[in-house]
Amino acid sequence: MQKSNLKVFFIKLLSISFAIILVINVLFNLIISDKLENLNTLLSLDELENRRALGNEIREDLKSLLEKDKLFKEEDRILIYKLYKKVKLEFKDIKE
Repeated sequence: MQKSNLKVFFIKLLSISFAIILVINVLFNLIISDKLENLNTLLSLDELENRRALGNEIREDLKSLLEKDKLFKEEDRILIYKLYKKVKLEFKDIKE
């Protein structure tokens, strides 16, 4: 009786260990790997080719953004305008 209980215990232990390792692996791949990829991109900016490639990518993004009719959503435009008005009022008090 003891040997069969021990066998069941080890089977359950191996199954649970395998499941935990699988969950950790999936979480690592889903969450951390994307952030590591971004970090590698930032760290590789010391190489000239990587800086040029990133600069070209930013230029292409800016060109596509300028081709749009509206840059911001309506809600964002309202918030930006309110922020602009508030900043304008704060700068009005500055005396040179």
